[in-house]
Amino acid sequence: MVVRRRLGRRFGWLWAAYAVSAYGSGLGFGALPLIAVLVLHAGPDEVSALSAVGPAVGALIAVPLGPWVEFRRKRPVMIVTDLARCAAMATIPVAYAFGCLGFVQLLVISAVVAAARIASGAASGAYLKSLVRPDDLLVANARFESTNWSSIAVGPPLGGAAIGAFGPVTTVVADALSYLCSALCITAIRGREEAPHQPAKGPARASALLDGWRHIMGHPVLRALYLNQMLVAGLIMATEPLLAVLLLRRLGFPPWQYGLAFAAPCLGGLIGSRLARRVVARHGRHRIFRIVGTLRAVWLIGLAFVRPGVVGLVTVMAVELAIIINMSLYTPVLATYRLEHTPEHLVARTLSAWSIGQQASIAVLTTLGGLLADATGPRTALAVAGLLVLATPLLLPRHDRTPQHEPEPARTPSPTP
Repeated sequence: MVVRRRLGRRFGWLWAAYAVSAYGSGLGFGALPLIAVLVLHAGPDEVSALSAVGPAVGALIAVPLGPWVEFRRKRPVMIVTDLARCAAMATIPVAYAFGCLGFVQLLVISAVVAAARIASGAASGAYLKSLVRPDDLLVANARFESTNWSSIAVGPPLGGAAIGAFGPVTTVVADALSYLCSALCITAIRGREEAPHQPAKGPARASALLDGWRHIMGHPVLRALYLNQMLVAGLIMATEPLLAVLLLRRLGFPPWQYGLAFAAPCLGGLIGSRLARRVVARHGRHRIFRIVGTLRAVWLIGLAFVRPGVVGLVTVMAVELAIIINMSLYTPVLATYRLEHTPEHLVARTLSAWSIGQQASIAVLTTLGGLLADATGPRTALAVAGLLVLATPLLLPRHDRTPQHEPEPARTPSPTP
């Protein structure tokens, strides 16, 4: 019998904050493009810009936020970023009620939410490392991962039903409230948080902007994992709008089947995340990086062969399920390794640099995929993405080339009540 690890009350509040935010975002999944289409009657080019340009601008805004997060207490940063996202999302129903909602407003909100998400993730990761024991990091990250996938499985179908029943901005209201609830959960965390050491002014402070990337690129294993993750995440995410066009326009799938094709396989995320600790204990992290990291990439090409009808629906669900199981097993192992091999004074900047690179890659590859689909068709663009992702395992580390002088592990916190 597997005994559930107790990680303390403070971790419980942090997990609750993540969960309520994740489920709110799940309800609001795709809300901005949907509002752009239904309310503003935006065309394909505007919807593509909203999906790519907004997050790309948000990643650019987040570049100076990495050092800002690093040299501040992490709980206040998480609360501020939650409140900022709540305020940004709340402007949508207000503007809609007064009939002044515009496309530029949606672009600005998309950028603000993307930047705040990166800053919040950096603060949360740094706080988690100081909150739990080093040997509990994988358990904690696996719980976050399972929560993420369950929110994606449950949220979009319920959000679609809510929009049909109550109007196009319903899920935006729920998403805004979820950020407010997340901020309240973080406020409930007790315990003293030490103030980080402030850097000297002048060139040293300016160079702090790039310290996260310097650490990643100077560590041979992290560098390989970083480059691989950027390409894999970018190519997988680039297929989402392509698949939407193929299924909904070319093959005539009804919207409920399209939603089912993406929501049901997300339950596979519960399988992979729950297996992470046992699989690592049995096979080791670097075998997980090589084998599971490769298995994430081999299935995507199957989306290029989707056909109409039940067979096509089953094909999409099978491909997505295989990808998600492997991603949910791989991701907490990667997140744990990244925290363990990053010194405490660089955690926020490293996580911020990682998220910025991944977000920029998604934006660029999504844009390129849309241009290719316009020129050749969505099926051809899906095939190209599927073929390119097959080469990404070549970037995975083949051996444990960890530097001899590793950073000290996170200090063990005092027991929590």
